[in-house]
Amino acid sequence: MKTHILTFTLSFIFCLAARAELKWEQTAVELHPARGDKQAIGHFKYQNAGKTPVHFKSVHASCGCTAAQSQKDQVGPGETGEITATFNIGDRTGTQVKTVTVETDEAVNQKTVLTLKAIIPQELEISPTFVYWKQGEKPDPKTITVRAGKDFTVKHIKVTSSSPDFQPKVQETGEGQFKIDIKPSDTNRPIASTLTIQSENSPKTFYATARITTAPGAPVAPGAPSIQKAPVPPGGSTPPARPSAPTGQTH
Repeated sequence: MKTHILTFTLSFIFCLAARAELKWEQTAVELHPARGDKQAIGHFKYQNAGKTPVHFKSVHASCGCTAAQSQKDQVGPGETGEITATFNIGDRTGTQVKTVTVETDEAVNQKTVLTLKAIIPQELEISPTFVYWKQGEKPDPKTITVRAGKDFTVKHIKVTSSSPDFQPKVQETGEGQFKIDIKPSDTNRPIASTLTIQSENSPKTFYATARITTAPGAPVAPGAPSIQKAPVPPGGSTPPARPSAPTGQTH
């Protein structure tokens, strides 16, 4: 009986050693593309540490802005290779995280998720991106700070409000730094505005939101505007919510 158990154990160990197995040098990369770069490319290297070939079934990126490609369809024992992930930056800024799912015919770990993190220089840094007043609160101005990102030169910015109920005023406070004072005409009803922020020498658009909120449980006055999502510009950042005008009223 002990002989049979020993034989089975040795056979099991031999089968494990004979398995195909990809060893990844790294499954996550962080990239810092320079200003003006069109793409960020991550390289994920591997080696087949097993005794049998590994076949790739699929290599799938998480979004259309990222393309993933394998050097080969099959990796023999001891062979090396890499998966290349190419992220098309477009007009995106800030931190972008994309993934690539690799599926193989390995007996174990058939799916591996590779992560590409790209930190893209941002022309304007805005803080905060959301200011609000409670309904009935004194309509004192709130301040949004804007400053030029590293390696960017910004002398002027333009700020527009989607609602005439909020009027922004821009003041330069230092080299590449600005202050936006935003004030509602009143706080008697729940309304909101999308602030569109642009620098003089860039087509990129940034957003902030100003809003008057309803106290929890408070009834909404008849004819008060509802809050709806603003449309997303092609290839741009997602703007915050903006108000829709009540029936019979236009802004």
